[in-house]
Parts: sequence; C-alpha cells; structure tokens
Amino acid sequence: MSKTKSLTHDAIMKALDWSYDKAINGGVPGMDTAIELADSYLQKSGTLNEKIKSLILWQNTKSATSGFLTGLGGLITLPVAVPANITSVILVQMRMVAAIAHMGGYDVKDDQVKSFVYACLAGNGAKDILKNAGVQIGKKLAVTGIKKIPFEVIKKINQAVGFRLLTKFGEKGVINLGKMVPLAGGIIGGTVDAVATNTIGSVAYKLFIQEQNFKRNDEPEIIDMV
Repeated sequence: MSKTKSLTHDAIMKALDWSYDKAINGGVPGMDTAIELADSYLQKSGTLNEKIKSLILWQNTKSATSGFLTGLGGLITLPVAVPANITSVILVQMRMVAAIAHMGGYDVKDDQVKSFVYACLAGNGAKDILKNAGVQIGKKLAVTGIKKIPFEVIKKINQAVGFRLLTKFGEKGVINLGKMVPLAGGIIGGTVDAVATNTIGSVAYKLFIQEQNFKRNDEPEIIDMV
C-alpha cells in the first residue's frame, strides 16, 4: 500500500494518457485496440444495446481471469509512478469505454471524445464532473457538438477526472480495484472489480449511446447491468 500513498495527480494523468494511447493505437501484445474490439462486437447479431451489454459482461468475466493481461509485464517498468495493478485496471476499463464510444459513432482519436472517455472512468461521478465543467449531457449532446467543446473545458474535465481517480485509487485501489500481482513470465493475473467495471460501462453507455438520438433500429433503453 506504500506505493499508492505516493500517487500524484500528475502520475495519474500520465497513466491515463499512456493507457488511452495503448487502448487506441495498440502496442500491448495479445490485446486488440478499442476500435478492433468494438468492430468485432458490431459484427455480431442483435441490437446495438445487446452488443454493448455483451461487451461489458465480457470485460467483467474475461478480464478477471488470470493470464488475460498477458503481455502487460511492461507495466511493471512503466516510467510513471503508478503501480502496475492500477494501470492495468485503467487500461482494461479505458479500452472498454473507448470501444463503446466507437460503437456509438464517435471518433475516439478526437481530444474531446478522449476527455469524455476519461470522465467515464470516474463512474457515477462522471455526470458531476461534466456538469461542473459546464457540459450538460442531458441535452443530448450530438457527436458534432462534442467537437465544439473548448480546449479549456476539456482541460478542466481531464484534471477533475485525475483528482477523482487519485482519491479513488489512493484510498482503496490495490484492495478493491484489482488484486493483480506480477507472476512468472511477466504475466499479470488477478481480478478487475466487476462492480466498478459494470458501473463504468453503464455510464459510458448512457453518455455515448443513450444520450444520443442516433437513427438506428435499436431501442435506446438503459442496459440493466444487474
């Protein structure tokens, strides 16, 4: 727990940026990018809602099996001062949220969309973070509308997410958010908190899918994550 006490806002932000880069552009052996993950689910049968629910449930089960995070051994030697177990959790959940955003028609390489993905990692605190930054998500912010959000607002959102995660991981990160330990061969095994992942997945669904009025043949109902 000594490492978590030394976490800083700057370190959390670097971990977020590193994780987003890996989630979008790849670079982690054996792990598809968020776009590849999203496209694989979009090709499945069923409604968009069903595909997204399946994706979130998969994150809760597959990512919790020892060995799924094979290839993340490099996290142990990350240049950022964030323990590998925490960075692993961030990466897994970041990729899930980015995949949901892509499935909703967003360009995950846009800085504005990136900021909204970050916000989702705050779980139930995401709405407050966006509201405090002046973004009213209840007004069905369109894809084109997100692109018009000023840089200063984006910066404010990112900083707020960093502080929220700093508190979250600093208090109970290692215990509740992923008991991941390095094993032989650089494999990191363990469990990602299913409740936290469910919450984050549901928030991402609400933000990127439910709040948008896309003309799809899917019912825009909230996913029952229970």
